[in-house]
Amino acid sequence: QVQLVESGGAVVQPGGSLRLSCAASGFSFRTYTMTWYRQAPDQERELVATIAAVVPGQIRYANSVKGRFTISRDNARNTVYLQMTNLKPEDTSVYFCAVLIPPSRFFGQGTEVTVFS
Repeated sequence: QVQLVESGGAVVQPGGSLRLSCAASGFSFRTYTMTWYRQAPDQERELVATIAAVVPGQIRYANSVKGRFTISRDNARNTVYLQMTNLKPEDTSVYFCAVLIPPSRFFGQGTEVTVFS
């Protein structure tokens, strides 16, 4: 059974930093691309960052977070991270990690990030 458990969300001031974690189980973590998404209230889910299975591997970011967010993974710990710096109010969202294991895409329950002064 695929399980993804996010943690690390918090309330922070603009300019602050957070590190989100996603602990994975129930599948061969090291062989799958992992992705962070976010969804703000009344908004569509947005891809934030993705990291390929092989490290160093292909990493992609949404334009809105390039230069501020860093995705990484620890295959020994079955965990993917999202380091977020210089946070802005528009980063306020629920953040989800996800994995595509065809034919299904699995999401965690999400962790909430709120950025306001």
